[in-house]
Amino acid sequence: MALSPKEPIGTPLHVAIVMDGNGRWAKRRGLPRTLGHRAGVEALKRTVAAAPDLNIRSLTVFGFSTENWSRPAAEVAELMALPRRYFESDLARLERDGVRVRALGRREGLSPDLQEMLAEAEARTAGNDTFLLQIAFNYGGQADIADAARKFAQDVADGRARPADMTEATFARYLSTADFPPPDLVIRPSGEQRLSNFLLWESAYSEFVFQDVLWPDYGKDHLAAALAEYAKRERRFGGAVTDDVLAAG
Repeated sequence: MALSPKEPIGTPLHVAIVMDGNGRWAKRRGLPRTLGHRAGVEALKRTVAAAPDLNIRSLTVFGFSTENWSRPAAEVAELMALPRRYFESDLARLERDGVRVRALGRREGLSPDLQEMLAEAEARTAGNDTFLLQIAFNYGGQADIADAARKFAQDVADGRARPADMTEATFARYLSTADFPPPDLVIRPSGEQRLSNFLLWESAYSEFVFQDVLWPDYGKDHLAAALAEYAKRERRFGGAVTDDVLAAG
């Protein structure tokens, strides 16, 4: 339900985070970038543990983009190992605490053992409904939109759909994020202020908070600060700013 222009928006039920700054965190300490990524896994654990305490129901994090394949081979290998590190240490707790895990992005190109691990995490937590954790891995917003268009086109070619069936709601059902609400709030730490191809379709009316903290240092206090900033906003969804001035969006 759309909120009125002056209605307080409270706590975002769905928060998305671009986990950025691992490499710079390591560089500032004279460490290899790989150790920055490992420290980023610890930040993810802290943030996932803190989110339900802050009344967040869903968290989507950006772990590896379709563009990250262009990084040095050693760094790509370390990034590929991060889900394994995370799930080996935390999957049992996630399962026990009622967290449902969902992987977004293309499985093609990932190693068979990583595909198997992601599938296992999804299967073991499929019945959980306390909290949703979506991990965008080998994901790109543009790639996901292209994949969705390709799936719809195939359904048209196979006679399962007609071009006239296409609406915004129909298209959303072909995305990898189908069946779950869009993020209320998108957070990007590290001081950068861009989306970097993350949830392009889904964040059309999300609020954005940019924070000057590198991801490995992130934790509950930073997340709470982002929520406090969100609570000051007025979400209009294209509605009126005042009685006689329309917002552009």
